[in-house]
Amino acid sequence: MELPPEVEHILDVALAEDTGSGDVTSRMLVPAGLMGEGQVLVKTPGVLAGIEVLRRLFLKVDSSLSVAVLVEDGNKIKPGDVVAIVSGRVASMLGSERVALNFLQRMSGIATLVAEFVNRVNGTRAVIADTRKTTPGLRWLEKYAVRMGGGHNHRFNLSDAVLIKDNHLAALRATGMSLGEIVKKAKQGAPPGLAVEVEITSFEEAKEALAAGANTIMLDNMIPQQMRPIVKMVAGRAKLEASGGVRLENVREIAETGVDIISVGSLTHSVKSLDISLEIETIKL
Repeated sequence: MELPPEVEHILDVALAEDTGSGDVTSRMLVPAGLMGEGQVLVKTPGVLAGIEVLRRLFLKVDSSLSVAVLVEDGNKIKPGDVVAIVSGRVASMLGSERVALNFLQRMSGIATLVAEFVNRVNGTRAVIADTRKTTPGLRWLEKYAVRMGGGHNHRFNLSDAVLIKDNHLAALRATGMSLGEIVKKAKQGAPPGLAVEVEITSFEEAKEALAAGANTIMLDNMIPQQMRPIVKMVAGRAKLEASGGVRLENVREIAETGVDIISVGSLTHSVKSLDISLEIETIKL
């Protein structure tokens, strides 16, 4: 997989942050010609994401390193699995392993959590989607990891769709506009092909949004008992997105209301990294 230029820049910044003026420990202690082989070893089960990022990081530090990828992104992994083998200068491996593993661990953690949510809603019409609650600067990588876990990407940035949130509504209502008028204005001004979504908090607002022509209606922090009558009323005339308060424990019940999308901020803002390490096993002089 070829990484886009913006991701290459992210990796360069991460390496510069970690390297500083150089790896003084390896420079003092590890002979420049010392060669070795390291296994990228899985310690906790999950779904792999970020293996190409790991490969590129090792090669950025030393293009003479060899990185053999054994498991591709999107595959399930378990403790003891070796997902890649890195061989070459030991000093180069030591100088790049932390950054490479940081990305691989976090991205795999995201993919793993997404896969758990996707599994919980299996058999329903709902898809699991991310949000813009990503780590600043890492959005491309984190949203890629969401896809590797079987999830869907919501807006990548503010230009991808018109999404009228609560603060937009509050500001415009202060000027005398109704929710329906706000949606109609957005529909009139949106470029061709750009969807208009609006956040609502009640059945009455959902009716108003539907009548105004909203493409997607976001059910904000509603419980399933509030969602069901809206799903019945909308009857497929607009997409329905459930957002807010979604957890593994309640996502199945939410999905069974018949909503189309369930967006989950915790996929990227509260994820636990997977435990993956680099084990240098053989040294060749």
